[in-house]
Amino acid sequence: METLHHEQAPKAVGPYAQAIVAGNLVFCSGQTPLNPATMQIEATTIEDQTRQVLHNLGIVLSIKGLSLQNVVKTTVFLKNFADFARMNAVYADVFGTHRPARTTVEVSRLPLDALVEIECIAALQG
Repeated sequence: METLHHEQAPKAVGPYAQAIVAGNLVFCSGQTPLNPATMQIEATTIEDQTRQVLHNLGIVLSIKGLSLQNVVKTTVFLKNFADFARMNAVYADVFGTHRPARTTVEVSRLPLDALVEIECIAALQG
């Protein structure tokens, strides 16, 4: 196994890796909408938070030369399922025609009171 860390991605707020490579898969820990430069959640809408989360995942994946187009599975955690349609619109826009498998669940609370957190599994190229 290989532990991945990217200096331009938000630092882990607990005892976990940003991502782990196991075999041909990259398992990315859940990303919240932290601005990597300030380590603060600055976005206030579900749309902007979703964009920031997906951007953060993209940074982590870039360590291995991957992008969101290499993602095979995501899990989306929403603080309020009433935000689903607005999160989903941004998610669809960012992923384009690529459609990874996905699970979406509502949770009672997320780290730093984020509105959304997303984790993913990506396949290594080659």
